[in-house]
Amino acid sequence: MQHPSTSIYSLQFGLVCLSSFLFSASFNMLIPELPAYLTAMGGAEYKGLIIALFTLTAGLSRPFSGKLTDTIGRIPVMAVGSLVCFVCGFLYPMLTTISGFLLLRLIHGFSTGFKPTATAAYVADLVPAGKWGEAMGIHGICFSTGLAIGPAIGSTITDHYSINILFYCSSLFALLSIVILANMKETLPGKAKFKLKHLKIDKKDIIEWRVIPAVVIIFMSYISYGAILTVISDWSAHLGTSNKGLFFMVFTLTSLLIRFVAGKASDNYGRTHILKISLALLAASLLWIALSSSSLSLMLASALYGIATGMLSPTVSAWTADLSNPTQRGKAMATMYIALEAGIGLGALLAGWLFIDDLRMIPVTFYCCTGITVLALIYLQFIYKPKTEAVNG
Repeated sequence: MQHPSTSIYSLQFGLVCLSSFLFSASFNMLIPELPAYLTAMGGAEYKGLIIALFTLTAGLSRPFSGKLTDTIGRIPVMAVGSLVCFVCGFLYPMLTTISGFLLLRLIHGFSTGFKPTATAAYVADLVPAGKWGEAMGIHGICFSTGLAIGPAIGSTITDHYSINILFYCSSLFALLSIVILANMKETLPGKAKFKLKHLKIDKKDIIEWRVIPAVVIIFMSYISYGAILTVISDWSAHLGTSNKGLFFMVFTLTSLLIRFVAGKASDNYGRTHILKISLALLAASLLWIALSSSSLSLMLASALYGIATGMLSPTVSAWTADLSNPTQRGKAMATMYIALEAGIGLGALLAGWLFIDDLRMIPVTFYCCTGITVLALIYLQFIYKPKTEAVNG
């Protein structure tokens, strides 16, 4: 269901953006503190699993969230995602063993398996197809603001209070996200009541094959993000950055600035053109991170990384919507996010396997990520053959 107006701005669009901001801040405020928290438990060798387990269940839940999004509605699926974050925030202080912590990371991953899938479909429902890039860009600004503010808030709370207070604050943000959803209107016509049979997944429910080109790009480009989530706190501290969340704040702020124009540019000039530019910048930023020898250099590399991802994210989301069947938009978005979570998970495992508290291996990790990003650019430039490349596709 698309909004008859040519403008993307409405009360419903504003509410979904605010809910996404609170949801993003809820789980991202934990990221910079979890490696040290796990190390204090005696689980330093499991750092790679902090992100990998989270993305594993996020990826596994995507086919379910995609099917439910297209069946029972967008809003109930978004609510489930926020509810998981709310519950997990209270459980972290209670499960204080390594195994308990890793179990919670598995459970916590369901949150991002559900909410972003339904949210992307909801946004595409609200606005005309010619405005998808702009809408994904503005929504991404709100989600990324949570990504920027979350880690910085998380480190500040932990420094001044305790990590348990941080966990409770994470729950509070998730609760506010749920409250906002209660005031939003459903966009799926003819939604069904939930039944257990809706949880039965067939092969045809898992992948929307029309969006495979977007899947290839997002999988390869997000491997680097998994690596960053796993080792950038250690790399920042080694290079003299006191606040572990500063890298995330810098790259997210530059990402926010570029999103104002990147999504709209992809509406006007075509998705693949903007994606090629963003992949080239992404490869350059990862190489810069590997070569950084000071905190300033790392922050400048972070800024370039933010520009690259700020261009890439709304463009590939809009491209997924372009390529998808309108009646299977939830499945299409789920397919895209499966690729995203797989990329992040693989990147986290790669970084954890290479690193294991040996700082000399962090540059090697980012050299590998640079190479993978270049392969994505080669695919888009030489292998991908579009059926049509319209202004918005």
